[in-house]
Amino acid sequence: MCGDLPEQQHSRRTFLNVATAALTVGAAAVALPGTASAAAARQRVPVDKISIQLYSLRSLLQNDPEGTLSALADIGYRKVELAGTYGRSATEFRAILDRNHIKASSTHVGIDGDLNQVIADAKVLGNRSVVVPYANFGTIAEWEAFAGRMNTAAVAFKKAGLALGYHNHDHEFAPIGGVVPYDVLTAKTDKRLVHLEIDLFWAVNGGADPVELFRRNYPRVTQYHVKDRTADGQMVDPGAGVINFPRIFAASCHNIGEYIVEHDQPADPLNTAKVGFEYLRTVRF
Repeated sequence: MCGDLPEQQHSRRTFLNVATAALTVGAAAVALPGTASAAAARQRVPVDKISIQLYSLRSLLQNDPEGTLSALADIGYRKVELAGTYGRSATEFRAILDRNHIKASSTHVGIDGDLNQVIADAKVLGNRSVVVPYANFGTIAEWEAFAGRMNTAAVAFKKAGLALGYHNHDHEFAPIGGVVPYDVLTAKTDKRLVHLEIDLFWAVNGGADPVELFRRNYPRVTQYHVKDRTADGQMVDPGAGVINFPRIFAASCHNIGEYIVEHDQPADPLNTAKVGFEYLRTVRF
């Protein structure tokens, strides 16, 4: 099983040793599918690290949060990532989570509103991390200013016992005047305070290699959004596309705390939830 390394072992040397071995395994699995994959795959995603972004189920949660969360619990989920509370207060939504024995370890929320309220709600909901879900600016100067706001907010969140992260789409990898916004964001935010939640679909869609992103930003990448992509760029459920998740997971599993299933526009949200959970539960690398 692939678990977290102790904090004191998070070093570049540790990364290079683990990642080099993992990439060798990943490369073998790609080069020799079938028997080679079976022989090399020795690790799995721990069930307690599997989560789902509730945005994927927003059409169901709006009308029936109790039934939807109960269905997720029946699938096997014990963690979720929030994107709002669907007309309920933080206290009300926490009660529904508790009744279904589910923890909301993470939440998507912006930082430009009332941070005191965001922090208060996150504490009630039991969040450990707060993640900015989206930002988009037309100039590098604006990205730099946003990074400064992230740093300021991160200090407030840390004082409250919460981690602050950033979730990417694909536009962050499109250069502006020859400069890549994601590089600016990672360079200008405090690596000790702001972690990275890499959305694997959007990273690949933007032309980035998730393994390289992980390597370059080690050990800041602690969460993955796991959604798949067809060769022509269509979003599909995990395991139904061409993204090489075993390669990505093998290179990074020692540092990832949550593997979060997501699909932005699922035809059948609960089926996506089930397919995603089963994929992560059974994938080997």
